[in-house]
Parts: sequence; C-alpha cells; structure tokens
Amino acid sequence: MPVTVLLVDDEPLVRAGLRAVLEAQPDIEVVGEAADGAAVIPLVRQLRPDVVAMDVRMPLLDGIEATRAVLRTVAQPPKILVVTTFENDEYVYEALRAGADGFLLKRARPAEIVHAVRLVAEGESLLFPASVRQLAARYGEGDGNLVARAAMERARLTDREAEVLRLMARGLSNAEIAERLVVGTETVKSHVSGVLAKLGARDRTQAVIAAYESGFVAPG
Repeated sequence: MPVTVLLVDDEPLVRAGLRAVLEAQPDIEVVGEAADGAAVIPLVRQLRPDVVAMDVRMPLLDGIEATRAVLRTVAQPPKILVVTTFENDEYVYEALRAGADGFLLKRARPAEIVHAVRLVAEGESLLFPASVRQLAARYGEGDGNLVARAAMERARLTDREAEVLRLMARGLSNAEIAERLVVGTETVKSHVSGVLAKLGARDRTQAVIAAYESGFVAPG
C-alpha cells in the first residue's frame, strides 16, 4: 500500500511542487490538498491520509494550532510533517511540542522531501535529530521545566529504557540501536514501546521532545 499524503499550504506553487515530487514515487500517493489549516480536520476525516505535510505559517489557522486540533479531535490521527522556510524557527519547535512528528524545509531537494515523508510514515527514527537538538537548545528551558521533569520522574524508565531514549534522541533507528546494544530489533521495538507508553508520547519525536523538555537529555 502506498503512503498517502495530504498537502496543506497557502502557496499553490509550494503545493504543486510537493505534489510533483511525491507523485513521481511509486510508493507515495497525494490524496488531497488544502490552502489553510482550518480545512485539515474535515479532510483528514474524509481522506484518512498517512501523513499531513503542513505549512507551519498560514493566515487563518497555522500549523501549530492545526496540529493540536487534529491530535485532539481525530481518533487515529495521521503523522504530521510541518513544512517551513527556516529550520531554526520557534514556530517549528512549538509545532513539535504540539505533536508534529517532524519538519521539512521548503528548500529541501526532491530526494530529501521523499525521504522525510517515508521516514515520518515509518516512525522508526527521528528526522533531523541535530536540528531538533538545536531547536531544544534555543527554545527549550535549559534544565527542563518542572512539569516535564515531574512527568519524566513518574515514568520510572528502566535503565535499558533510559539508554534507548538517549539513543533515540541522537537519531538512531531501531536497527542502529539494536546494533549498538547488541540485542535484537524486536527487543528494541519493545523498549521503544515501553518508553512511549510510560511518557504518554505518541511517537519517538514526542518522546525525544519530552526528554529535552525535562532535562533528561541535554540539548547542547
């Protein structure tokens, strides 16, 4: 089955460019478009895309609020890939905090666009870990805010789960973590699932953001 994608951007040329790049791939299908975040929820419910590629800045409802709305109201929400001009934008970090699974630069090369969509759809590694770390260092709260720190303490991660979370924050995939820890991939998947469940995170991006926000992992 192809990865299905909904494009949301107020610039028609951006949508046309993304569509051309993605539809050239046999395993990706663009199922719809929208010009503003306000149209996302009805289209997600109607089209059930695997991934929403959404501009972070739009006139009526921006990508941050649209992300929050989708995750709050859709039972089985899609992966959300925010599209941005600047990777060190505070809007990008706020979108990730709101629940977006990754971000894509508008100036990205076609191969990078395709890779981003596939990687977010698979959800087994972190997209642009270095950039996420830089965003956390710039816009996070240093030693971690009290709410995030309390949530991390309540999670009571095992030593192995903590080790896996640190490797996730470095951007390692499940296979790379398995090789590093000399265990099977299924064992790593089990640990990742445990981390997500204990942190109340829907995917590894949210778990990594929680790790940075709590000060469990230093972003620098």
